[in-house]
Amino acid sequence: MEFLGTTQVASYCGRRKNYLLPNLAPTTTTRETYQSYCLPGYRFCNSWRPGLLHKVVLVPEISDKEFNCTGRPPTILPTLRTSLHTRYSTRDWHHANMVHLKGSEASRHCAGRINTDSMRLMQNKDQLTYLMQEDSKRNLGERITNIEFWRSELIHELECLLKETQALETVKQRLEGAVDALQGPLKIALECLYHREMRKGIDLVHDDVEKNLIKEVDVYKDCQEILTKLAQKINQQLGVNRDAQHALEHDLADKNTASFIDEKCFNLRNTSNNINFYHGVEKADGTVSIPETWAKFTEDNIRCSQHARANSVKLQEDAEAKLESTSEEMWNHFVSTNLALNSRIAEIADVKNKLQAQLAKVLQEIFQTEDTIMLLERSIKEKEYPLKVAQTRLEGRTRRPNIELCCDAPQLQLVTEVHTIDDTLQTLKRRLQEAQDTLQMLILNKSNLENEISVKTNSFFIDKKCMDRRKVFPSTPRLIGFI
Repeated sequence: MEFLGTTQVASYCGRRKNYLLPNLAPTTTTRETYQSYCLPGYRFCNSWRPGLLHKVVLVPEISDKEFNCTGRPPTILPTLRTSLHTRYSTRDWHHANMVHLKGSEASRHCAGRINTDSMRLMQNKDQLTYLMQEDSKRNLGERITNIEFWRSELIHELECLLKETQALETVKQRLEGAVDALQGPLKIALECLYHREMRKGIDLVHDDVEKNLIKEVDVYKDCQEILTKLAQKINQQLGVNRDAQHALEHDLADKNTASFIDEKCFNLRNTSNNINFYHGVEKADGTVSIPETWAKFTEDNIRCSQHARANSVKLQEDAEAKLESTSEEMWNHFVSTNLALNSRIAEIADVKNKLQAQLAKVLQEIFQTEDTIMLLERSIKEKEYPLKVAQTRLEGRTRRPNIELCCDAPQLQLVTEVHTIDDTLQTLKRRLQEAQDTLQMLILNKSNLENEISVKTNSFFIDKKCMDRRKVFPSTPRLIGFI
């Protein structure tokens, strides 16, 4: 039995000379070639562990007579004891088993912990999902309650607004009836004025009857204007009421639709048939309001409707007051004019003289305006020739060849001249149009003055006829719009 590290002596491991390989340097003994082997688990500074294949061992130089003709290197096989260096010890075996057991135990504990955590996680998530679904259902219920509250408010306000609008339309009809009822007295008063203007000579006197008639006409017109403006305000208020009504109806329709949708969502269950996946729907935020702005929107609509109803009530009160005051005022003026008509003849002479003087002035202005129009037309005609010259020059200079087509001083001056003459023509044409409009207005005034003078010349023959026609006046109920 050999000791570890002794020389390997085998009959087939003789020394032979290698002619193919270079001579190897003499080596030491096997103890020097094989280093000490350390078992696994022990670490030293210069520990060595053989690999899977044995390294080539350097052997001492051999003589030529021991040369192997085959040319193969000598084969050195380790002895039985040398092979112990590649095996594990019992300690290694127990250590490896212990490592496997501990690793398996750790894996088992990790798997058990993951399973327990997974069960707890699933329970928590199930409970969280249930609570979130219940919260969503509760929020939907509260939302439906809020919608129902505002729906009832909208319905109540809409009914009140419709009643107020109907009452306001009735008042408007009364105002329009009162305005129509005033047409008869106004027409009679105007006819009296026109007929009394036909008087001649000493009868052309501006007396108290004339004053009362003019005042009466003014009162009628003022009352008509007041009632008409009030009817227009009521008409505008009706438009505001209709806008508020439209806003309420639109809001109510939206509330009905939202209530239907929310009730449908509220009744959905996990076992419902009409549920499906809508991926990415939570990322698309199509909302346009928040609960505060949502409630404020409806509240603003209701407040706008209430404000419209308040204005409607105020307009109705104003209409009632105006109808009462205007009817009384018109009756007083009617009685006063009739009393004055029986006492004396209206003073119209001064008015006729003033009208004649005014007519002469109008005729003079017409003559001067016609001269001005003639001069303006002549001036416009004269400005056309310089414009033609300037435009012809510009058109001729556009045919300059190549580089000669230059934006020089004459070109700029011609462009400026064309613009200036064109502006002058436009100004003169505008002034001509204004003069023609003025002439038409003067002609219209002249016609009116002549008509008034012709009416005043025949006023003497109309006084009795006017008195006969002024025996009838609309009743108070008709003046306040009830008939």
